[in-house]
Order: sequence, then structure tokens, then C-alpha cells
Amino acid sequence: MMPSPAPRLDSARWYVVLVLGLVYAVNIADRYVVATVLEPIRKEFGLSDSGVAWLTGVTLAFFYISVGLPIAKLADRSNRRNIVAAAMILWSAMTALLGFTQNYWQFLLARIGVGVGEAGGTPPSTSIIADNFPRGRRAYALTVYALGLPLGAWMGSSLAGAIVEYFHSWRAAFIALGVPGVVFGVLILLTVREPVRGRFELVTEDSAPTATFTETCRYMWSTRSAWHINAAGTVICLWGWGLLWWTQTYLEREYGLSTAQAGARLGTIYFWAGSGATIATGLILAMPQMQDAKRVAWLLSGLVLLSTIPSFIAYYTHSLTIATAMLWLVVPTAYLYVGPTMALLLNFLPPTMRAQGMAISLLTANVANLIIAPTAVGWISDTLAGPLGSNAESLRYALMALSLTGFWAAYHYWTAVRTFAADDARVQMVGAAA
Repeated sequence: MMPSPAPRLDSARWYVVLVLGLVYAVNIADRYVVATVLEPIRKEFGLSDSGVAWLTGVTLAFFYISVGLPIAKLADRSNRRNIVAAAMILWSAMTALLGFTQNYWQFLLARIGVGVGEAGGTPPSTSIIADNFPRGRRAYALTVYALGLPLGAWMGSSLAGAIVEYFHSWRAAFIALGVPGVVFGVLILLTVREPVRGRFELVTEDSAPTATFTETCRYMWSTRSAWHINAAGTVICLWGWGLLWWTQTYLEREYGLSTAQAGARLGTIYFWAGSGATIATGLILAMPQMQDAKRVAWLLSGLVLLSTIPSFIAYYTHSLTIATAMLWLVVPTAYLYVGPTMALLLNFLPPTMRAQGMAISLLTANVANLIIAPTAVGWISDTLAGPLGSNAESLRYALMALSLTGFWAAYHYWTAVRTFAADDARVQMVGAAA
């Protein structure tokens, strides 16, 4: 009797998840390191809060969005593995280059390069994972993939902060986090295989043409489940990641912490609370009863609803101890939603729309996370700094206002459930018709 190839096949699938999860970690680290050194950059270049938000967030988001959709279109019709590898090499090289910039314009151009590279990371990666696992196991697989988020956040916070303190330079952090990513991009080319597109669906890459961007947008808009799930993920980015973008700077101003001290405090929370919550979510989603998508959405709605309260208290209080305790309660939700939300969205998209659909989702998320949240908080902080007489106090009020948007995200998860059955049948019909 010949041995079954199933264990080898299964291990190969999980190797792909592991490698792409590490790609995600490097992506996140390259973002969090900016938040870690935001205050030193602002001071060196003589910028206001809104000014540094434009330099570090808006420029990346604009070019991420501009090239993200064309890259996703390419990913829905060509080799996704090659796209991920090339994208990682580019953004890692540009991240390292940030460490050699000497003025505002040099930093701006390198940051644009990071945005162009990062646009080719997540959409093809999640599409590859979706074609390695059947529908019932995607939420679990993508939750494991999402462990890259807390790992990357720790790298971009604690590790970056320690590097800054050791070398007495914010530039060293960019170089240290950028160079290894270039090597890792080559590893992807050598060890990851491109899966058959749509292998677990009624439609495969040989039987259906790639959808256009307009068709994908129209489909997501008309599929209410996909629309609400995407809206929920977008608002969570506005809420959770928007808050965390400024939290390092807030801790430095409000409590007088150094870059390394604030980075170590936040990095510990990001890694342990984020990883613990993500692992727990993966175990919960692996339970047979959680194969029902409705229960996943209800779980996310409840967790976000409850987490919004401590997110407000974290910035309302003037106690570092209380603020830290509240962040331990908020950070898990800001991380654990990623895998389940991606899986829910991918389940409501035909295979020929997945990379583009994920790119659209990331487009709206990045508008919220990198444009609206940083600039709105920066503008409110700059506006209130004069009347309140303190940059720390003005930033505190801005973050308190942003924290309340968590209730909005919970609403979208709850509302999405109403049309799950009809929309699930629809996506199967679209696949069969194709």
C-alpha cells in the first residue's frame, strides 16, 4: 500500500501560510516603525502633527491605492507568488533607503517607494491562501496568517525602539528592518508554489475569465454581506489602527517616556495580547460549530462593541497604569479581526474577483488607517494645541474622539448577517454560471 500524500500536502499548505504570514509581519513592521519614530521625525523636520501625518501616512496610502488595484488585477490573472516576492523586495529596499534620507523630500520619495511595494503584498497573499484551503478552513488559515500582525507590530515597536536607543538614531531602525526583507523576498521565489486558482470552487482559472475592476466593484456593492463586512473592516482600521498610529507619540508626550520605553511597552502589548487573541481566535474558529459564518460575524461584533469602552478610557485617564491596562484590553480586538474578516469577505467573492476584491478592501482600509485617521487626529491636535496649551492634551482629546468609532464597526458586523444565506447562494451561482 502506498502512503497517503495527504499529510505532505497539508504540511505544504501550512508552509505557504507560514511564509506568507512572515511576509505580512515584515509589512506590518515597516509600518509600525514609522509610528515608533514619529516624534523624532517630526522634530528633526520641524513638522506639525498634521504635517508629519501627511509625510508618513498619506503619501504611502496615496501610492498604495494608485498601484494597488492594477497589481490586484494582474494578480487575478497571473502568477501571484512572483508578485508577492517582487513587491516584498521593493518595499524592503525602500524601507532600508529611508534610513539614509537626510531631508523631507528624500524621505517623501522613499516613502512613496514603500507604498508602491506594499501594494503587491496582501491581496495576492490572501488569494494564494484561499486557493490552498476549502471554504470551511479559510477563516482558520487566514487567522494563522494574521499572526504576522502582532509579530510585525512587536518588531516595529519594541525591536525598533531598542535599535533607536542603541544607535541613538531613528534611521538605524529602518535599515535594520528593511535589509532582511530583501533576502526573504528571494526565499519566496525559491520555495513557494503558485496554486491552481479556484481549486475548491465550482469555477477554476481555466473555466472563467478574470472579472474587470468595475465588475468587482459592482458585485461587492450589490452583495450586501460583502459590503458590510468590508465596511466593518474599514472602520476597525479607522478605530484600532488609527489609535495605535498615534499612541507611541501620545505616551511620549503625556507621560514623558523615551522612544525606547514607549516602544517596549507597546511592543509587549502588541505581541502578547495580539498573538494570544489571534491564537485563541484560530482555536475558536477551528471548532465545528464556528463553521457557520453568522457566528463568526456575531463574535466579531460583540468583541468590537465591548472593546470600544476601554479604548476611550485609555486616553481619558491621566494614569499610565490605567492607560496601559486599557490598551491590554483594546489591542487584542484590533488584531484578531483580521483573519476572520478576510475569510468572510473572500467567501462572498468568486475566485476571479478575490485579489481585486481584497485590494478594494485594503484600499478603503488604508484610506481610513493612513489618510483619514492620522490627518484627522493631527488636525484636531494642532487645532486644540493653542486653546489647551499642550500638545499632549490636544492629542488626548483627538484620540478620545476617534475611539468612539468602534461602535460603528460593531454595527456593520451585526448587520451583515442578515443577508449571509442569500449572498452565499449568489456567489455559488456566479461561480457555476462562469
